[in-house]
Amino acid sequence: MNELNKYNEKTFENIKHIDEYGYEYWLARELMNILQYSNWQNFEKIINKAIMACENSNFNVMDHFIDISKMIEIAKGAKRKVLDYKLSRYACYLIAQNGDSRKSVIALAQTYFAIQTRKQEISEKEYSSLTEEEKRFYQRNLTKKGNYSLNQAAKNAGVKNFDKFHNAGYEGLYNGETADDIAKRKHLRYREDILDNMGSEELVDNLFRITHTEQKLKRDNIIGEKNACITHKEIGKIVRNAIKEAGGTMPEDLPTPKNSLKELEKENKNNLIL
Repeated sequence: MNELNKYNEKTFENIKHIDEYGYEYWLARELMNILQYSNWQNFEKIINKAIMACENSNFNVMDHFIDISKMIEIAKGAKRKVLDYKLSRYACYLIAQNGDSRKSVIALAQTYFAIQTRKQEISEKEYSSLTEEEKRFYQRNLTKKGNYSLNQAAKNAGVKNFDKFHNAGYEGLYNGETADDIAKRKHLRYREDILDNMGSEELVDNLFRITHTEQKLKRDNIIGEKNACITHKEIGKIVRNAIKEAGGTMPEDLPTPKNSLKELEKENKNNLIL
């Protein structure tokens, strides 16, 4: 089990992405490499079997296998279509179930995708029924996972000063405010986590910034700390402009909750003990 946990953290979780709506997904071509398939044609056969299994289980295939194929330019101006899919956790599980079971990595994938719950993926109806505190815990969990993925992408881009990198994103989203500025405005204690002191709407704004920055760093192959910081700030500004155009409330104008999530967590534990 220890070997499996270690493998999960360093492999399947590392290639997981989170989109702008907070949903997790994996890319088929990245999963293909992990599952030790060197040929896309062979792996596509496994995907097609998984799609058939999804249909037979009366699930909507488009909810789990999203075609993101694109045209790329090759020699002498010619273009070629490169196939790829955004996969849900369930799609990955079906692919693993239909893979070559003689490979130990396939067995690990089957176990991993089967035993991991979908705690983060709830329906819109379920989300709307949550209390504000529950929404905060839900969105905070997504931002933690998103920041983990963002940090990995930033590290690969060459970022060493992560405080500077994250401040660039905050400055873009909060009209020039750094993390320290936000903390002071919220009257937080020294080193208190600002994300733990945001309401659900403000957390969603930051999740949008986080996920789109990660995607752009990877998609555009951004190299160098300076360029990564510029990218993060630009994405922050884009999110801010989107909020403005939609007639939303600027993040710095949103109310700070009375209790931090850590305080609520402690309070819930104490209630359980009582």
